[in-house]
Amino acid sequence: MRSSDLSPGPGLGTVPPAPPAPVIELIGLKAAYGRIEVLHGIDLVVTPGTVLALLGPNGAGKSTTLKVASGRLAPTEGCFHVMGRHVNGIAPDTLARAGLCTIPEGRAVFPNLTVLENLRMMTYSGAGRRDVEERAFERFPRLAERRRQLAGTMSGGEQQMLAMARALSAEPAVLLLDEISMGLAPLVVGELYEVVGQIAAEGVAILMTEQFAQAALKVADQVALMTHGRIVAAGRADELPSDLAEAYLGGSALPATPIQELS
Repeated sequence: MRSSDLSPGPGLGTVPPAPPAPVIELIGLKAAYGRIEVLHGIDLVVTPGTVLALLGPNGAGKSTTLKVASGRLAPTEGCFHVMGRHVNGIAPDTLARAGLCTIPEGRAVFPNLTVLENLRMMTYSGAGRRDVEERAFERFPRLAERRRQLAGTMSGGEQQMLAMARALSAEPAVLLLDEISMGLAPLVVGELYEVVGQIAAEGVAILMTEQFAQAALKVADQVALMTHGRIVAAGRADELPSDLAEAYLGGSALPATPIQELS
């Protein structure tokens, strides 16, 4: 069959482009700590250039979902796909080399090393030192001012910037962010989330957890509301059912037509 045979006939119009393939896909995913199951069938899809925020109260299963998505916790049931490949049980370092990068809760920097020395650690993955530093200082000019300062003596916000700069030096296809606003002033949180939006605009898929919904909703394209290890609603931020938003997010989302609830 020739390609011309597939051309739309008169009145049929053009064929719409296919939706982007998922970078991360969780299908019916369950996970447990020992005999205690904490995720009870999670379904999530994250596509390139989008920010999906996992929101909900403490103990909802948000961080556990990220642990599975980063390879740090193997699922007990269901499927975990990265860029179309089934990766259940694949080690975190293998996933990292495939383009999946995690910034865990607690600002993962080396406190006894300077900013430059922290960035230099990323060159062991093959990135050039000059490229790593230029990317970091262009994205976070404040780090350039602190380049010779010990990371542990910087403010919490500056340490989080350094953690993000290190992660982005690997040019990931997907970025996992776990509670990046924890313990930070609102002004700093706003600055960090501006960067999150810029990263997504460059085509990186972002899956993040956040307890403080207001900050996440400013950049999230999609929201999944979690409670008791289940996703109870998912969709655009302005689609969250108002009763669920009020109950779990303090009314952070705008009232709107209820969306489909996931079983």
